[in-house]
Amino acid sequence: MAPFVEVMRQADVNKLYDEKLNRKQERSRNRRQNAPAPDPKRKRRGRVRSRIFERGMGLDLPFLLLVLVLLVIGMIMMFSASYPTAYYSPKINDSYYYIRRQLIYAVIGVAAMLLISFFNYNKLHKLAPIMLGISYVALVAVLVVPSKIHRWFEIGPINIQASEITKFAIILFFAHWGSLYYDKMQYAKYSVVPGFLIFASTAALLILEPHYSGIVIIGLLTVVMLYVSGMRTFYLAIGAVILVVAVIGAWATGILTYAMTRMDGWGQALVYTTDEMWQTTWQTRNSLYAIGSGGLFGLGLGQSRQKYLYLPEPQNDFVFAVVCEELGLVGALIILLIFALLVWRGITLSLRSKDRFGKLLGIGLSSQIGIQVVLNILVITDWLPNTGISLPFFSFGGSSLIMLLAQMGLILSISRTANIEKQ
Repeated sequence: MAPFVEVMRQADVNKLYDEKLNRKQERSRNRRQNAPAPDPKRKRRGRVRSRIFERGMGLDLPFLLLVLVLLVIGMIMMFSASYPTAYYSPKINDSYYYIRRQLIYAVIGVAAMLLISFFNYNKLHKLAPIMLGISYVALVAVLVVPSKIHRWFEIGPINIQASEITKFAIILFFAHWGSLYYDKMQYAKYSVVPGFLIFASTAALLILEPHYSGIVIIGLLTVVMLYVSGMRTFYLAIGAVILVVAVIGAWATGILTYAMTRMDGWGQALVYTTDEMWQTTWQTRNSLYAIGSGGLFGLGLGQSRQKYLYLPEPQNDFVFAVVCEELGLVGALIILLIFALLVWRGITLSLRSKDRFGKLLGIGLSSQIGIQVVLNILVITDWLPNTGISLPFFSFGGSSLIMLLAQMGLILSISRTANIEKQ
């Protein structure tokens, strides 16, 4: 009888379980029948929103990480290069002067980058001509406002360099122009003529400052933007010939007297023969000393010797010479690799954009970083004359750092828009 009783008990348990399951399923059916019909738009928004959060709010995290890594390394190296100069300066006498100000600029710049990354960059499309006009006003303003060097004007505690506005305005305008007339850029009327007029007028104002390194950067940006917009290579060759003739003519008439002084001693920093050349090549020579003494692995962070009043303005254009001395060839190459990855990633993200304006704008902004890095390295190694070209994220400067980070925000905006449109 025992086995029979056990079977009966198990049957009762199974029956109770089935009844409970049936009641649960019936309640579920009733809820589904009485529930309102789902909104398909709301369901789709939910899926898109979840994917955006999964992707870091739609931002490209590798690009953002590269920017922040360069910013942090740049801040550390700028402080290491600047504290002796700041401490021994009679006007400053504060080792933390430069890093304190640069930290403020970095916080403002990062906040601007993150805010702009959620801004619809397409709204800048129609504002491009206005921005170009603002850049002309800024270039004229620095010539009118009394100053020792006609390159900056002050807005509160921040000194704004007019050429930083001009660089962005040039990129923005030609991205706008190239997206409008992309199918016609092979004709000189739509490529050579506007490119020449804008560059020539901008260069004329920069000559009056004078700011020849700005002319070089803006000229290269103009060429890059016109070329990626579809201008024929044949026109570039003709433009190069005309440029050489124009430079020779300006030199013959004495217009480039200031620029020629920068050419004195170029390539002869270590073979000086006169006291005058000794003074002229002082900065470049000490830059080469710093690079050479760094060797393969460097003297160690903070251990640079040339920054102790030998290398003038080590926190600005020649900060990378201190990097080479303290971190060596290996450290310098790693930093240059990070720069290369940033430029490559920026161009790659720009090419994913579904509109031509986003592609051209992102390529231009990424190219600016690459151009300035290459030119700065060529200057500190005496391959180019000492023309005062800053190193992005490393050189001290409020307007340049804030503008640079804001432009990185635009690249993040382009990538975020492309990610959302892909959903």
